[in-house]
Formats: sequence, C-alpha cells, structure tokens
Amino acid sequence: MMWKEKYRLGVQNIDEQHEELFRRVSEFVLALRQDGSWEEKLPKVKETLAFMQSYVITHFADEEAYQREMQYPGYEEHRRIHEDFKAEVHEFARRFEEEGYLEDTVQQFAGKLLAWLINHVAATDQQIAHFVSGQGRSNNEG
Repeated sequence: MMWKEKYRLGVQNIDEQHEELFRRVSEFVLALRQDGSWEEKLPKVKETLAFMQSYVITHFADEEAYQREMQYPGYEEHRRIHEDFKAEVHEFARRFEEEGYLEDTVQQFAGKLLAWLINHVAATDQQIAHFVSGQGRSNNEG
C-alpha cells in the first residue's frame, strides 16, 4: 500500500499527515506479513495501535479545522466519519486489552486500517479538494 500523488489535497500539513498515515500502516502490514514469530511482531502491533490512537486525533482535528475554514458543506458528515473511525480504533484497543493481541483480531485491525485509509483518503477526502477547487479557491488558502 503506497502513497500516491493523486491522494494529495494540496494542503501541505494535511498531505504530510496522510503520507505519514500511509507509511505507518504500510510498515505495520509488512511487519505482519514477514516471517517470524508472533511475539516478534507484537512490538510493531502495539506501536501502531498507540500511533493510531494519538495521531488520528491530531490529524482529524487539523483536517476538520481546514474544512471549517473553507466552509466545506460536508463537514458534519465528514466529522461523523472521523468519530466513527476513532471509535473503531478504540474498540480494537479495548479488545486487545481484554483478550490479548490475538492474531485474528490484529489481522482484522490491519484490514480495517488499510481499507479505511485507502477509501477515506482516496475518495472521501478528495471531495474536499474538489469543493475547494470548484469554489475557484486554492487548497492552500485554509
């Protein structure tokens, strides 16, 4: 799963955050696919979970602030999607805490991150860029 230039919104800090999300999720998925014991993979699992729990809060706040500045009409729906995703990440964290880092659950977590990141950044977030461009404004105005 690689970052693609077509995912850019044209807003430097948000694009950099998206690239970082792609990089971290890619490393996580690669670590899961590598040979080695499950115990050897657990530090990467825990690192990725901690990263997702903290980084998405920062990233979503920045992205939502940009949407408000640009008066994006899909802001409320977009914010709800972010809240749903944060709740899913927290639910995985709760499950890991209660059940341990079971391989099946970690694989589900990886699949969720991959699918969400690609679908959200490549489709939902692109609607923001289209809206801003359609207004005849630069994406860097925000």
